[in-house]
Amino acid sequence: MGTNTTPPRQVVYDTLHMGRSGMDLYSSSVGAAFVDIKGFSAYVGGSPTNTSVGCRRLGLNSALLTAFGNDPVGDFVAHFLEQEGVDISSSPRKAGRRTSAVVLGIEPPDKFPLVFYRDNCADIVLSIDDVLAAPIASSQVFQIAGTNLSQDPSRSATIYAAELARQAGVTVVLDLDFRADQWHDPRAFGAAIRSILRCTDVVMGNDDEINAAMLSDPGAVRITDSQVSDARVSGDVAHHIARLLEMGPELLLEKRGERGCRIHRRGAPAEDVPGFEVRVQNILGAGDAFGAGFLYGYVKGWDLRKAARLANACGAMVVTRHGCSISMPFLDEVMAFANELGGL
Repeated sequence: MGTNTTPPRQVVYDTLHMGRSGMDLYSSSVGAAFVDIKGFSAYVGGSPTNTSVGCRRLGLNSALLTAFGNDPVGDFVAHFLEQEGVDISSSPRKAGRRTSAVVLGIEPPDKFPLVFYRDNCADIVLSIDDVLAAPIASSQVFQIAGTNLSQDPSRSATIYAAELARQAGVTVVLDLDFRADQWHDPRAFGAAIRSILRCTDVVMGNDDEINAAMLSDPGAVRITDSQVSDARVSGDVAHHIARLLEMGPELLLEKRGERGCRIHRRGAPAEDVPGFEVRVQNILGAGDAFGAGFLYGYVKGWDLRKAARLANACGAMVVTRHGCSISMPFLDEVMAFANELGGL
């Protein structure tokens, strides 16, 4: 009998995140209507980028595969990530492209008008060659976001990357990240998401995102505000979750805001994990903090309920703060927060 001489996979990074990055301009006039904003504060943002910072602050060794333009905004983003200790050595500069930006109004508790500036942006042209230069096979978890699939070459590169990760035995985590104005048709989002589920182990998303991923009725989508990139998507969430899990993933984390989250495993009953009651200042970034908290627990081998409870705590802390990546909690402070409110 022959001997298997394949060397064991060497894990260098706890998490590798792929997708958008940019400068976030958050209204400094909290509570003011968008037309009355007097100034903005500049932070670093982008869903996978926020999560990479969140994981790093919790103590994981995290890397990011994104792209920057050869511009001062790219310098701003890269400088922050380097200071945070996120490895961006595989994130290229793209000639002739701009680093993206987002402008956000803050009118708590439930109005957060958001405007993306992603025309000619750098991260949407991440290529298969960029993927091949990234440390996918030496990562324990590879996380991607739905917006990656909105255009080529990022779409093909992301699918290819997920295939490579699966072949290498890396856990693939998909944050649905539905931003309606980044798609020419909401139905295209669902088609793209369904095409990558076969390579996905874990999915994270809220009810609107889950419904959008399984969307078949175009009348189910309602864009609520011309300045908001999100949409409200009606549908039978439980039915859509069951269908989604049949397409490949073993686990889906349903993000439910102030109600915490719900764990769905293929062939098992759903499990509710309560959240933490806080006063909301800004909901943007809470889902990314949730992802970081869950990934920390997952990488550390925690049971799913405890990991999800930490995820809820991280999300709850971020909604009380101004900014996304800059607001990601450190492990000691989120553990203290959770312990004061019932523990994990």
